[in-house]
Amino acid sequence: MTDHRAGLAWAGDGEDAGGVLAATGPWVIATANRLAPEIEAVRSRPGARLSLDLSGLAAVDTVGALLLLRLVDRLEGDGIEVEMTGARPEHAALIEAVHRADRSCEPSRLTRAHPIVAMVERTGRATVQAARELANLLSFLGMMVAALGRAAVDPRRLRLTALVHHMEQTGLNALPIVGLLSFLIGVVLAYQGADQLRQFGAELFVVNLLGISILREIGILITSIIIAGRSGSAFTAQIGTMKVNLEVDALRTLGLDPMELLVLPRALALMVTLPLLAFYADVVGLVGGAVMCYFVLDISFGQFVQQLHGAITLSTLMVGLSKAPVFAFVIALVGCYEGLKVSGSAESVGRLTTRSVVVGIFLVIVLDALFSILFSYLGV
Repeated sequence: MTDHRAGLAWAGDGEDAGGVLAATGPWVIATANRLAPEIEAVRSRPGARLSLDLSGLAAVDTVGALLLLRLVDRLEGDGIEVEMTGARPEHAALIEAVHRADRSCEPSRLTRAHPIVAMVERTGRATVQAARELANLLSFLGMMVAALGRAAVDPRRLRLTALVHHMEQTGLNALPIVGLLSFLIGVVLAYQGADQLRQFGAELFVVNLLGISILREIGILITSIIIAGRSGSAFTAQIGTMKVNLEVDALRTLGLDPMELLVLPRALALMVTLPLLAFYADVVGLVGGAVMCYFVLDISFGQFVQQLHGAITLSTLMVGLSKAPVFAFVIALVGCYEGLKVSGSAESVGRLTTRSVVVGIFLVIVLDALFSILFSYLGV
């Protein structure tokens, strides 16, 4: 049968009897779009025998051979016995090669686990990953403590220029944002306290509320969260960029310890500046509360100071400030650790910078809760 148009045509005994189905014309990639609907339209009686006559094929490429095989598979799936006949040797060889390649690439079988099993599996993987991260962080903590010990024995190892630079970056440059937020927190606390205590005629005790809450908890907590987001992320980005540019590897090649050059100056600078920033935040927060008390409760600044003097003691201030070096060390630890984990690209720097902020704030809040339990146990 000779037909130069690509397609399928019934011959022999006709469609009802099964008979002969002839493939004609070029079965190539250019005619694939037209052949696909014809293949889908082919129907025959289940259980019939069908001969697929390939003698009329003008040309066959890989796509055409695959379409022929798909036609055979679909008909056999409908219960029809198919036999290919009349193919030229080169066409038969190509069809056979495509058949072997197609059968060797069995589609992967996706197994769907039960939702509860999948949830348990995800939880287990996350737990193992968290345990590994904790072990690596503790290992990095040990390296930092060892570097601190070496610097304490031999102070010449400490880079004073870098230390002063990071004190300026983490302390002096953070004063505006810490001051503004602390002032606003003092205003909000005074307003909310006044709104509640006015119902009991105890407006003056708003000063007690402000003094104890800001000096013991709010001042250091707000300052630490701001510094974790500002300086902790900066540590990760700076060290991570050096890792991407292979500067850290260059330091190691020169026999220099990145822990002493990059980590210690940042950690010590933060341990010095965070207590000072916390004290600054306490003062500014109380000023914000005093301003709000003056305008809302008509409490003069003299009355505010007198009431505050009777409400707090030096230990109230020291309880808050005693947490600052610990929080500073943890923020620096996480920031530098994540920075040294960076590898490959700027995408890694961004991802680990975000991670250092989240982990740093999380650990600060956890430690603050532990400090509260400890101080409660000690009766402070």
